[in-house]
Amino acid sequence: MSSNESEKKALEILNHVRTSPTFDNKLSNDQKIEKIKSHFAEIMTVLGLDLTDDSLSETPKRMAKMYVNEVFSGLDHKNFPKITVIENKMQYDQMVCVQNIEVMSTCEHHFQPIDGFATIAYIPNQKVIGLSKLNRIVDYFCRRPQVQERLTKQIADCLEYILETKHVGVHINAKHYCVISRGIQDTHSTTTTSDLRGDFKAKSETRIEFLKQCRTQF
Repeated sequence: MSSNESEKKALEILNHVRTSPTFDNKLSNDQKIEKIKSHFAEIMTVLGLDLTDDSLSETPKRMAKMYVNEVFSGLDHKNFPKITVIENKMQYDQMVCVQNIEVMSTCEHHFQPIDGFATIAYIPNQKVIGLSKLNRIVDYFCRRPQVQERLTKQIADCLEYILETKHVGVHINAKHYCVISRGIQDTHSTTTTSDLRGDFKAKSETRIEFLKQCRTQF
């Protein structure tokens, strides 16, 4: 698949996923890095940090590159992973479940880390997905400013569309560093969100089977 075809496919998928509160500012990645670098240098100066110090002088550029190329790379549809699905020739009709998928995102309210684990499951219809692609989908939507509720829904939306099945379950359990490092400074609490669809919501036995796989990792 060519890069243009991959980009077109990514946009098609993302058009079926609920959006994050973003807009197209028409800036290239290089332009974004330069602007963030400048603004972050101003923040550091306002805080009274000496940007002539050799330990701090490159920090604005480091932060800008990290935001654009790594931490918030999920804001760019071009970074959506190439998804591999195959025909369900084996007629597999039971739950496929992947546990302990790492969640590392950023709270959009305080720009502090969200750190946890996701459990993803689906019951195939006509398609099955390469297992590592589930991890990549989670990682893509994590790499943007988030609230955990939206993150959970975006992953479920994406899987439902790609797999053409209503039977999808997404569960996330995470620590929020906006709670740990500021405010109440509670280091022990975690937040759980779930999106259960199709049989995962309608059939108690399927829901129970899935939720038993969602063990806390902390």
